[in-house]
Amino acid sequence: MAGGNWNTTDMPVLPGFYMAFRSAAAAAVQPGTRGVVAVPVRAHWGPVREFAEVTSETGIAETFSDLETGGATAYTALRLALMGGASKVLAYRLTDGTEAAASVTLQDTSSASPADVVKLTAKYAGERGNRFTVAIQPNAIDSSKKDLKLYEGTALLRTFTFAGSDLQAAVDAVNGDTANKWIAAAKLADGTGELADATGLAFAGGKSGIEDVDNADYLAALEAFEAQEFNAVALDGVTDAALQASVLSWVSRIREEGKGVIAVLGGSSADDKAADAVAKAVARSAGFNSEGIVNVGVGAKLGGVEYSSAQLSAYVAGLIAGQSLSESTTYAAAPFEDVTRRWTRSEQEQAVRGGVFLFIHDGRQVKALRGVNSLVSLGQNQNAAWRKIRTIRVLDSVNTDLQRTAEDNYIGKVNNTEEGRLALIGACKQYLQTLAQSGVIEATGYDVYEDTSVAAEPDQVFLKWEAKLTDVVEQIFGTFTVQ
Repeated sequence: MAGGNWNTTDMPVLPGFYMAFRSAAAAAVQPGTRGVVAVPVRAHWGPVREFAEVTSETGIAETFSDLETGGATAYTALRLALMGGASKVLAYRLTDGTEAAASVTLQDTSSASPADVVKLTAKYAGERGNRFTVAIQPNAIDSSKKDLKLYEGTALLRTFTFAGSDLQAAVDAVNGDTANKWIAAAKLADGTGELADATGLAFAGGKSGIEDVDNADYLAALEAFEAQEFNAVALDGVTDAALQASVLSWVSRIREEGKGVIAVLGGSSADDKAADAVAKAVARSAGFNSEGIVNVGVGAKLGGVEYSSAQLSAYVAGLIAGQSLSESTTYAAAPFEDVTRRWTRSEQEQAVRGGVFLFIHDGRQVKALRGVNSLVSLGQNQNAAWRKIRTIRVLDSVNTDLQRTAEDNYIGKVNNTEEGRLALIGACKQYLQTLAQSGVIEATGYDVYEDTSVAAEPDQVFLKWEAKLTDVVEQIFGTFTVQ
């Protein structure tokens, strides 16, 4: 859908809803389909270069497995995003092109020269398939039937029962089982027409294609993300400076085009705990300097495991996307046991001023410090509110919601007459009323009206929106007078 910013010197060509935000006129929207985080991941199982929706920790294991060896990142990244509060994670599995599915060949009952008659292949490429084994045994109840049992390690995944003297029945039993998420079967030859009994037949040849995943693979994933609807994006713990610079360029472009997305990035464990960790984190934010980038500055510990700030970016993305628009990430409690480096009071002040999103341990619990993005130098038509994550989430949401509503109900459907324009304005005012009732904008002083200061073409309507965003209490000052 077409949208984004507009200005009178470079008018858009495509039909669409275009919104220019200015510091004196910011609007908001009720939480709609929020809570969606996009993450590119590396895994030993799952669809390759496709989107998979994950909504639970069990779903992560089923879709991508819980294997975390050899550079796999899916389980950790997706779990952290869900822990942060994401209602759904759009995961995109990266590979280097060398991935392969594990397989095993089953033989017939010929005693002289057994023939290869059925091939079982893992449904997805990856090393997880190498953990599969099969056993073929007579059915304990009906001697005319056989069972093909599929194991992962010692765990029985599925039993397929079929007519023992019918190879095609064995193939159909595997392929026709709607609960079968693991293997596919193919008949290779007739042979004697019966599968030989066997135990412990191991799958082999599975390769995950993780070793040589590079920046180009991540950039391809970002390009694929553009066709999806989501609120925040994080990398899977990657800290490469060139890749992060590319993410900055990508986010800046798609935000300019009207796709309100916030990217969350971070640093390595070494940087998080270095003597100059503060300087490194502040320098990263200065390099980003964008309301569309949140820079996490410290790692954290959970269950005895340390996670870098880059890994925590998935958690923060889930936190940002999952909160309602009337909430703030400031002082949001986190489930971590501790941070990997406790910043001093003066260092925390540097973090806030320097656009670093920080977790702190206050002596009782770990919580986010202040909900700031990496914007440190304000641009044209921006004020200090642009440095707050909450402000950007609200602006992004209003843009997305209004753009969708305009495309579904007004653009190409309503005549550009006074009556049509009044209908549009009336709908917009009603929309703001719901925002005021939800406490996202002030209950008085909001308005929508036609902007007659710009000469409109017959197919154009220029509107002005006026609203005052509410905020949360972040600082309390008191004076205690002792008599």
